[in-house]
Amino acid sequence: MAAHAAESESVVVPPMPERTPRALRDAIAEHAPELLPDFDEHWKWAIADAYNLGPVPAFMARWWCEYAIARDPELDAHVTELQHRAAEATDIAEAKALIDEVAKIRYGTRKLEPGE
Repeated sequence: MAAHAAESESVVVPPMPERTPRALRDAIAEHAPELLPDFDEHWKWAIADAYNLGPVPAFMARWWCEYAIARDPELDAHVTELQHRAAEATDIAEAKALIDEVAKIRYGTRKLEPGE
């Protein structure tokens, strides 16, 4: 039990930022820089030249989830493992169950609030 607690304490998961594109981009740049090129490319493609803010909520929902997972190395590794196992599965029911588990994790990240 103590060993597990020590392991959990060694990984510091940064809090979720404010729910604004700038705050999310800053958090990605600081804590998950590997996501930054895709974030910026998606922003330029979907939002930067938009004359309407309609796409912003969908953009934020997607990247909120991406950052929530990437900021936690253990969760990121778990999701990646599930995705790899699903891709390699030869049984459709097993692959579907693995993909469903990833979807539940991703859906759960939507409920995270700034500071969590």
